[in-house]
Amino acid sequence: MHDEIEVFSDDDSKDRQFVNALARGLELLRCFGPGEVYLTNAELAKRSSLPKPTVSRLTHTLTTLGYLNYSESLGKYQLGAGVLALGYRMLSNMDLRKLARPLMEELAEYAQASVSLGARDRLSMVYVESCRSSANVTLRLDVGARIPMATTAMGKALLCVLPEAERNYLLDHVRQRDEANWQQVKASVEQGFKDYQDKGFCMSAGEWQGDVHAVGVPVRGLDGEQVMAFNCGGPAFLLSHARLEEDLGPKLVQLVRRIDTILGRG
Repeated sequence: MHDEIEVFSDDDSKDRQFVNALARGLELLRCFGPGEVYLTNAELAKRSSLPKPTVSRLTHTLTTLGYLNYSESLGKYQLGAGVLALGYRMLSNMDLRKLARPLMEELAEYAQASVSLGARDRLSMVYVESCRSSANVTLRLDVGARIPMATTAMGKALLCVLPEAERNYLLDHVRQRDEANWQQVKASVEQGFKDYQDKGFCMSAGEWQGDVHAVGVPVRGLDGEQVMAFNCGGPAFLLSHARLEEDLGPKLVQLVRRIDTILGRG
């Protein structure tokens, strides 16, 4: 299933509280990638590695509950309004988005770049808020966009503040997914840890995409528990390594400090 951590493990199968049927249903919903409107039962079975009869029962149930819609003419399924409702409720409960947006817009315009807030989903970061500048050339990733965790400034920033056991668990899965490039990725993550310790931010200069540069800083949610991260990024020819390090990195650190001050955490 793309770059995600497999949902089932030996530990899960031994956990009496773990409901396999529920997990499988949720995994089917994850099979829909960006821009993919319709999938057949056969495609869902291939992506989820589940037997076709199991997939048929799950899609029937998810359709009955409103999480999938079925097209009779195409013989395919698409995500239903129930999924959107869940996502909207999650976003509406993230009050940090409302608090941060004016500051994000201010920095985006100053940098003539994009500023986004993301949360971790398995081995990816998912944008929960995003602001673009008025510049003609900028990154065009909106809410819901997914970027890799280990090779982006946002993802590396989040890794820096996770508990060591959780961080090691995630990085081990990153290694398993891409053994060939692991040493390069590991070196980048370790540099991110050093940058965060020394400067308060992480950088990604062409590691995710060769023509994209960005800085990232972690932030805690309003409850002080959930960890998220900001980034400020754009085309490499507009955001030089020197500007990331000397200007935008410190500016993003300042943005997080302003949020902490507003929340009484400064």
